Amino acid sequence: MPTDAMFLLGESREHPMHVGGLQLYEPPPDAGPGFVRDFYDQLVAQQDFQPTFLKRPATLLGAIGNLGWAYDKEVDIDYHVRRSALPSPGRVRDLLELTSLLHSGLLDRHRPLWEAHVIEGLKDGRFAVYTKLHHSLIDGVSALKLMQRAMSNDPDDRQIRAPWTLSKPDRMSGPSSSPLRSLMRTVGSVAALAPSTVSLVRAALFEQQLTLPFGAPRTMLNVKIGGARRCAAQSWSLDRIKSVKTAAGVTLNDVVLAMCSGALRYYLLEQDALPDTPLHAMVPVSLRREDEADAGGNLVGAILCNLATDTEDPAKRLETVSESMYKNKTVFSHLPRLQAMALSAVNMSSLALSTVPGWVSSTSPPFNLVISNVPGPREQMYYGGARLDGSYPLSAILDGQALNITLVSNADTLDFGLVGCRRSVPHLQRLLAHLESSLKDLERAVGV
Repeated sequence: MPTDAMFLLGESREHPMHVGGLQLYEPPPDAGPGFVRDFYDQLVAQQDFQPTFLKRPATLLGAIGNLGWAYDKEVDIDYHVRRSALPSPGRVRDLLELTSLLHSGLLDRHRPLWEAHVIEGLKDGRFAVYTKLHHSLIDGVSALKLMQRAMSNDPDDRQIRAPWTLSKPDRMSGPSSSPLRSLMRTVGSVAALAPSTVSLVRAALFEQQLTLPFGAPRTMLNVKIGGARRCAAQSWSLDRIKSVKTAAGVTLNDVVLAMCSGALRYYLLEQDALPDTPLHAMVPVSLRREDEADAGGNLVGAILCNLATDTEDPAKRLETVSESMYKNKTVFSHLPRLQAMALSAVNMSSLALSTVPGWVSSTSPPFNLVISNVPGPREQMYYGGARLDGSYPLSAILDGQALNITLVSNADTLDFGLVGCRRSVPHLQRLLAHLESSLKDLERAVGV
């Protein structure tokens, strides 16, 4: 597909185009010292690969191409599935440092474009699984669903299901593509409708009071990026965030965005880099009506949210974020479908142009970062009897967008995964402390 080719063509050492995830597990109470070894051995023993996990870019005239696929008849399972151990003392910080290095490396185009790493050695006895797949093969949402299908809600289910052996379900309910993939496809499909689309976009932008693209301030986050990544991850209680939601009379996503807004404000103040005007976030949202909830397909819009980072009062920040999201979602919900898709394409169009030389440095950013909230399992999940403690999505970043925040709901927690350019976003882990401080500010502000 053209979208797949785009992710291959757009990849370079500075712009790895894979999506990743870090899952953290607690072995079952009766697990012996060899549990993780047995877990790994059972994974690598399963070599009935689905076609997605056999695909690699085709070789044409002796060179690796980007526009076609070949399928490996044999897969070197020991290369694709690896077992690692953390150095003593086995802190979560050590795990995240290893994950950052793994997330920075390009996938080998001479092999199928995926890897899985089973990582042990945490001092508290837990272990982790880091996976990465090229965005041309699968998107982050689909990869998350695939991992969930390998798990069970039964702690006594000790079967180890390898994700690469699981076939696609006959029919997926809800969106079947990630916001980035869906919106980039929309950019191309809607652009093909010009010039009629131009009038639709003009009408929506100027007749409706939407947060406009290219109105975001230039910040330290909106620069050309290098190839090295830094990852950070942490979980927060869903009940805490729901309490703020109920007390303030806003949505759960409003609270999440305000939590991120406060953290970004703290971080940029710390770096002496807070702009006078508010940061804008691109927030992927569903454009479905209630009667389309199970229609399948891709109906994802790109809404720009005013994060009110120029406002010191956390209650006023939350109010501004909520009002911005409400107005933008309301306008989108009342626009004709084509017009809503056209607006999403305009909001996202700069990402497609970020590889053009000089584009990032010569234009204002369309927004400052992406903040994405992905629905996950509503009940506690287990993998071979090991309890899933955290599921942290790790996305790709592009030129002009040096930071990405993605979170997944996981039973009674929200699991945040942060990915930043190692050169441009120093001390990324400080954002985790600032997220906690920001949530406490919101709790105090609304009286919970």
